Amino acid sequence: MGTPAAVVWDPALLAYDLGGDHPFNPVRLELTIALATQLGVLDGVELLRPEPASDEEIERIHEVSYVSAVREAPMVGWDVGHGLGTPDNPVFSQMHEASSLVVGASLQAAAKIASGAANRAVNIAGGLHHAMRDHAAGFCVYNDCAVAISWLLDNGAERVAYIDVDVHHGDGVQAAFYNDPRVLTISLHQNPMTLWPGTGRVTELGGPGAEGTSVNIPLPPHTRDPAWLRAFHAVVPSLLGAFRPDVLVTQCGVDTHEEDPLADLWLSVDGHREIYRVLRGLAEQYVGGKWLAMGGGGYQLLRVVPRSWTHLIATVLDRDVDPETPLPIEWVNDVLRRAPGAELPRTMGEGMDTGFVPWDGTAQQPVDSVIRDARGAVFPLHGLDPDDPRD
Repeated sequence: MGTPAAVVWDPALLAYDLGGDHPFNPVRLELTIALATQLGVLDGVELLRPEPASDEEIERIHEVSYVSAVREAPMVGWDVGHGLGTPDNPVFSQMHEASSLVVGASLQAAAKIASGAANRAVNIAGGLHHAMRDHAAGFCVYNDCAVAISWLLDNGAERVAYIDVDVHHGDGVQAAFYNDPRVLTISLHQNPMTLWPGTGRVTELGGPGAEGTSVNIPLPPHTRDPAWLRAFHAVVPSLLGAFRPDVLVTQCGVDTHEEDPLADLWLSVDGHREIYRVLRGLAEQYVGGKWLAMGGGGYQLLRVVPRSWTHLIATVLDRDVDPETPLPIEWVNDVLRRAPGAELPRTMGEGMDTGFVPWDGTAQQPVDSVIRDARGAVFPLHGLDPDDPRD
């Protein structure tokens, strides 16, 4: 790998807390770091402590008036607008400070890669991909993914590829760079006709001068690991080869899992582990190993998120964890103290087969129509043949 990988983490990131019974519960981060620590994944790794991003950095992506509204919202007490104070995005104490720290964490990860101090870096608290220029959306206040990409473009990267594997469309990042030919955004998500935010169709291809740099792969509900991986491999590697990015930025939401309460894809923890290994391989193949990984969605807080994101951290660090590894008893007991009725898994995997048959140009599976639509829409814009599986 050449240079050590960077892990950005500070318990202060747990302050991004939407409160009450909100599904975006920071306990998922706390339990992930605890699990990774007890499995030895973080042995000898210096966790990098982030600083809050400055207003200037946040305003790369967000309107000044919006940043002001976020800062003032906890004190104002009436309708501040900008998507704040909704059930999805309730106002919470120190909202600006907590949100800017998440952005600062992704910026620190990006800076480690840009400086050459690390080839890979991970911020599991990041991945807030729905935040828009002037409003909060989908549990996201500031779009740390987009801020980090913007910063990378100003600090040595000429082209950035962003891959979003969250179950929801990466709409905020797509919107931020829709007219920018330097950024390739690829989102694999549940079909928008069946899930919020209702965007992410294959026809969303990028604005004038950037046609083909917005790529969407909308998957049918109940897609499992093999079909997901079949679609990914049929579309993504060829586009990376044609686009020739300098760095890979990924949003690694785990709400694609079969047990996730907010969506309807049927991936497994084993599938998530395989996705991260594929992303690592693509980074090695196409961008000299430069890989910035962020968290995202994931609402099965005890059984899924800690295992999947421990695999993410381990993959970034080249310390891959065998799926048959037992969960540490200390970790299990801690979770059961917090949630006495919880049914916990026994191992780091689920015994699922992630093997898949590569797409060969024919239509044999339900996912193949998605593959055909996505390739047909975007491949010609990159000089690729949508009908030739070799492309």
